[in-house]
Amino acid sequence: MSNADLEARITAALGRVIDPEIRKPITELGMVASVTVDDAGAASVAITLTIVGCPAATAIERDVTTAVAGVPGVTSTSVAVGVMTADERRALVERLRGGKAARVMPFGPDSLTRVIAVTSGKGGVGKSTLTANLAVDLASRGLNVGIIDADVHGFSIPGLLGLTDAAAKAGVITRPTQVGDMILPPIAYGVKVISIGMFVEPGSSSAVAWRGPMLHRTITQFLTDVYFGDLDILLLDLPPGTGDVAISIGQTLPHADVLVVTTPQPAAADVAERSGTVARQTGQRVIGVVENMAGLVQQDGTVLPLFGEGGGAEVAKRLSAADGAPEVPLLASVPISVPLRSGGDSGMPVVLSEPLDPASIAIRTVADRLVATGRGLAGRKLGLAPV
Repeated sequence: MSNADLEARITAALGRVIDPEIRKPITELGMVASVTVDDAGAASVAITLTIVGCPAATAIERDVTTAVAGVPGVTSTSVAVGVMTADERRALVERLRGGKAARVMPFGPDSLTRVIAVTSGKGGVGKSTLTANLAVDLASRGLNVGIIDADVHGFSIPGLLGLTDAAAKAGVITRPTQVGDMILPPIAYGVKVISIGMFVEPGSSSAVAWRGPMLHRTITQFLTDVYFGDLDILLLDLPPGTGDVAISIGQTLPHADVLVVTTPQPAAADVAERSGTVARQTGQRVIGVVENMAGLVQQDGTVLPLFGEGGGAEVAKRLSAADGAPEVPLLASVPISVPLRSGGDSGMPVVLSEPLDPASIAIRTVADRLVATGRGLAGRKLGLAPV
């Protein structure tokens, strides 16, 4: 085998090395600077990382070494690691954007990505826990899924998905990487995640005390500057209530679907209905209601309704009864679950750790129905022309 043939095989093997942040082959990203082989079969590969101190450096170098060493005919492997020039980074960013201008929101009505905003009337109903587990379950089905933690003041998605300081010390990428004006989000359980909590100093107890304009700017930046790639579903974990962020999301993403989360008691149902009503006022479509904390399953299979009963069905009924509104189904009732709670504390979603838990089964039911219904076509160009 000639040196040129062996170099070609090495390059092909490097095409199977995936950048863990961007989730594309390093050969497509222009990260392979050179591949050479001497007459004894010793391979030398030069790769260029996106930035100095790239958090994925160790993983990429390891995977490159493994890939090259596995090519028949290679007797030894040497990997040189460098950093892209400013021009190379700009070319990479342009390649990832697919020719689109900087700071263009890619999730408009013509996008193939289904956007689902998860909202609630009040805090403490388990909205973020549902969002995190729903995203992980959808990703486990092979879908490309992203989460924007839009609850700027009460962010919790990083912790729910294990993107913690402890994980970072163990070598997990838990914070975004900035390449030029593009932000690469960390990935947890196959889900790309961005949250203001990732920009707060580790161990800091300071609060994010922002008002309307800053909140709107942050959400806009998450939607425009974060590189999610080609997503099938983007979930937005909204703050409770009908404040600035909910209004900004409604104005920016009027075509989004909305999932309303409530608990069984009537008081929660009253405020949950309002969150769905406000979403509709911006043109968004309420696709369903999820009732959380719907009783505690006993050993004999009976359910103890600690927080009452019927709140989810009542919200669905009221939203369905609005003038001209389509029917809003109750997608599932998620029971109180110790594994669901403990999974949130440990950063291990219950849909993975305890797939047979009643809460996991209920959450998968929601995912089943979301996948089955698909997104609406209102406001979307279909690429059809009259004949």
